[in-house]
Amino acid sequence: MATTSIKLPDDIKKRVKQSSEKQGLSAHAFMVKAIERAVEAEERKASFIADAKAARAEALRSGKGYSAAETHTYIRSRIRQDKTEQPKAITWRK
Repeated sequence: MATTSIKLPDDIKKRVKQSSEKQGLSAHAFMVKAIERAVEAEERKASFIADAKAARAEALRSGKGYSAAETHTYIRSRIRQDKTEQPKAITWRK
């Protein structure tokens, strides 16, 4: 495992110590866990953006998309766990 050194402002170091003690972790383990969560969040964000760009490219290529109102209704139904059909793609380009 590689070793990395970081300089923390005193107030952050104090907060890390307090939080790590509350969780029963060493400051090191707490920081490793925090960094891992931050990296995972950044990876999810990058994946979400890549998916959105691919979806936009496909919509521009195909000229098809989904009604916002139907999509919102579908999402609300899914949240309520109602059985519902996915909206159908419609042609928006002439």
